[in-house]
Amino acid sequence: MKYVLYLLFGLLALGPCRVYATLQLIDDSGAVITLSVPAKRVISLAPHITELIYAAGGGATLRGAVMYSDYPEAAKQLPRVGDYQALDLERIIALKPDLVIAWRYGNVERQLEALRKLGIPIFYSAPRHLDDIALTLENFGTLLGTRATAAPAATVLRADLNALRQRYAQRAPIRVFYQISEHPLITLNGKQIASEVITLCGGRNVFAHLAPIAPVISAEAVLAANPQAIIVTRPSGSATEQPLSSLERWRKWPQLAATQHHALFSLHADLIDRPTPRIAQGAAQLCEALATARNRLGLSDLSPFNLQN
Repeated sequence: MKYVLYLLFGLLALGPCRVYATLQLIDDSGAVITLSVPAKRVISLAPHITELIYAAGGGATLRGAVMYSDYPEAAKQLPRVGDYQALDLERIIALKPDLVIAWRYGNVERQLEALRKLGIPIFYSAPRHLDDIALTLENFGTLLGTRATAAPAATVLRADLNALRQRYAQRAPIRVFYQISEHPLITLNGKQIASEVITLCGGRNVFAHLAPIAPVISAEAVLAANPQAIIVTRPSGSATEQPLSSLERWRKWPQLAATQHHALFSLHADLIDRPTPRIAQGAAQLCEALATARNRLGLSDLSPFNLQN
């Protein structure tokens, strides 16, 4: 695969009994990253990266993270070094990182270049597909010297996702509208991991064909697509009442198939939109939601569903 290029190249120095090793990996930008030893002082520049580092067994290496790095609980105590709009370069430098892990699409490249000029290695992480998440765990395990934790975590994630694929691959297809924001009304196209989760569950994202990754749409466009199920996500830290009020919006249009058959559901956004191991939990919940929708539509899918609906 494109991620791990090679590992542990032995370089003999200072006599035949002394061996030095170099870690080299290809990151998600296609660049080769080289470390003389596993990183011990790491800065995370995206919430999903922070979560992946902990899942890979590297929590003890973290010295700072960006805003909204809120999982697991320990991540909330990390020093903050900015957000996706701007980084606090002075604070990052003061923390003396030997590795910065950045989100290719979310961090300010000009600021990252300033860190690179200081000799700080930067590894880009941007998993685009479900199978990329397990590979990222393994990569982080290599970068941080925690493969004993990262490799089993990757194996479990692959098994969980494969089990869902096998269970739901042959279910009757169902049209799905996935809402990530109400004001403005925003969805995701087919290039997002959330859309891949919908497909895994036997759903069809009704706006997968749109060009923008997160297109702003109109209520009229939703009515024209006539989804058979509507999934509304609630952001991290939001009250449960917020998605319920968002669902009320769609109950005003009884002509929608999803409304007619009471196939309106809410899910926690972080379980679906963040490319981390928790996506298996979110995928299981979304699959059960679509199973309930099929049942209510009379499509002979009797799987239970116990989320808010």
